Amino acid sequence: MQIHIWSDIRCPFCYIGKRNFTAALDKFPHKDKITLEWKSFELDPNLKTQTDINAIDHFMQSKGVDEVNAKGMFNRVTEMASGVGLTFKIEDIVTANSLNAHRLLQYAKTVGFADSTKEALLKAHLEDGKNIDDIAFLVNTAISVGMDKAAVEEIYKTDAFTYEVRQDEMEAKNLGISGVPFFVLNNKYGVSGAQPVEAFTEALEQAWEKHQKESLTVLPTTGGESCDVNGNCC
Repeated sequence: MQIHIWSDIRCPFCYIGKRNFTAALDKFPHKDKITLEWKSFELDPNLKTQTDINAIDHFMQSKGVDEVNAKGMFNRVTEMASGVGLTFKIEDIVTANSLNAHRLLQYAKTVGFADSTKEALLKAHLEDGKNIDDIAFLVNTAISVGMDKAAVEEIYKTDAFTYEVRQDEMEAKNLGISGVPFFVLNNKYGVSGAQPVEAFTEALEQAWEKHQKESLTVLPTTGGESCDVNGNCC
């Protein structure tokens, strides 16, 4: 069964949702039969990286929210994160465009490092106050999870993997996805937001049950020669 997850590295609820979903998936008895794919979604594609302004100040300016309400909102998110073992440092978050980070994630998908890269990027942005638009940082992050330095450096000499990011975003638009995190199970069942572990567990169970019922049924026919997986034709 396939599961696709649209999220942005800049989204705090995406990190919380990842933690809860992972907890549910780890206990799922059929997890070894699940294929997981991270999909790109930029919350603000036009955001300009500004290393001199933190997330709270940027939020106040862009959304027209006063300091008291802004801090109240961020404190709520920080408390939610703490509940799943995360330590958000909102005041240290760098206001950074996430396209280059998504490009790294797209490359990571091709070499088997998608989940570890996603985790590293979320942690760097939301807990460690790193600039996720800084190429040197992205290269070092790639190396830290096991990717080849030269291959990653080559990505940022061109616009490589930008197309894949845009394709994910177009797919999200076609599916009617307007917010993240968003989980699509078996290409049919959508789960929106950072749900609690119990909700993800129930969604996995329901999707798996329906997936099993929809498994391929071979119609009772006669004849029809074929070749098997070992190349034997009869």
